[in-house]
Amino acid sequence: MFPQSHIFGKRAVALAFRTVAWLCVLPLAAQVDLGLAPMRVEFPATPGRAFSGTLTLNNAGKSRTRVRTELLDMYVDQAMTPQFVSNAPAEKDFSCRQWLSVNPMELEIDGRSQVPIRFTVRIPASANERSYHCAIGFRTMAAATEQEGMGMRMAVRVIGAIYPIVGKPEIAGAIKDLKLEAVPNSSERLQRVVVVMENSGLMLYRPTGDVDLLDADGKVVESQKMAPFPVLPKRQQRFILPLKTVLAPGRYSLRLRVDMGKEIQETSAEAEVAAEAQPPK
Repeated sequence: MFPQSHIFGKRAVALAFRTVAWLCVLPLAAQVDLGLAPMRVEFPATPGRAFSGTLTLNNAGKSRTRVRTELLDMYVDQAMTPQFVSNAPAEKDFSCRQWLSVNPMELEIDGRSQVPIRFTVRIPASANERSYHCAIGFRTMAAATEQEGMGMRMAVRVIGAIYPIVGKPEIAGAIKDLKLEAVPNSSERLQRVVVVMENSGLMLYRPTGDVDLLDADGKVVESQKMAPFPVLPKRQQRFILPLKTVLAPGRYSLRLRVDMGKEIQETSAEAEVAAEAQPPK
């Protein structure tokens, strides 16, 4: 689960990503509780000039924690899961990873304390008009004072997304598909609404919207909201909206209204929930 905030602005906090993994390397230690603010920095960028900012890394745990910084590419997969990797070749036309520098790259932070992390994004003079994206990750490690041994230790990774916007690229968004599909491996035969948004332009956007599911008589069975989520440039992004209602077999209609920021788009689609196949006698 990735917690999200829907505050907008040039330097607003919007997307928060935390990954927790268990590493069998050290004796059991006190709980690690690492936080970062802001978790998104979006700013107008000028080719040939640098932008500097500060992130605040917070250790809410009791123990001193060692942290290593990572410079990352980012993208979003078709399950709406943000992915952060050291190098994503497919993102090269929109990545700002190589423009990033961070100080410090490795540090130890006392329990119940916080430290400022300075970062700089140096925009090349050759940068084209578009939105770019990359990320800064902070991963906990074994502290220098910890002794080696076997056991379990929690490792935490917090990530801040960076979005330089060069020029004033226009949003070019469109609803590509709207459908109802069964939730994979659901024992309750649950359904979900899938909205596919297209970004044919060079500027990311975060659509919001409402989806209504209607039965054959036109009665609203359930409504879902599309929360703001980035559709990065030159791709299609699936929005998955699980339904709470267990749908009876039959015909249904979907009605979608999406706010792109400067325009509102609407569409509808027909759907059918098939009866469960009966086992042969």
